[in-house]
Amino acid sequence: MAAKTIYVLNGPNLNLLGMREPEIYGSETLDEIAGQMEDHARTLGFDVDIRQSNHEGHLVDWLHEASAEGAHAVILNAGALTHTSLALFDAIKSISTPVIEVHISNPAAREEYRHKSFIAPVAKGTICGFGAFGYQLALDAATKF
Repeated sequence: MAAKTIYVLNGPNLNLLGMREPEIYGSETLDEIAGQMEDHARTLGFDVDIRQSNHEGHLVDWLHEASAEGAHAVILNAGALTHTSLALFDAIKSISTPVIEVHISNPAAREEYRHKSFIAPVAKGTICGFGAFGYQLALDAATKF
């Protein structure tokens, strides 16, 4: 029996993790986080499909794909699109696959414009403020449904 797949989708500028504002986002790169996710997923009996794009439409397409492919869940760090994207809101609302919103920093403790999330109202839950470890927390949560 094949392991169930959890999509891990990363939005704009997350390809710059480890270089961009390490005082906020830490020093781990997205590749390092991906490696940790793959290792952790294996111990839980799951596969992860990890992707990153700086383009909103790619994230929408991947959400649709996750649903069409029968993914177990989606972990989504939409980056700045969290605060602006009705397209992501609509895409998540239109699929039955549960989505967990994840953020490395705590948006509620940052600038006012980061306090509004278009993802949270349609997500199964949100994990934020735990650095890169938040991805593993999201993975643990995703395996529970």
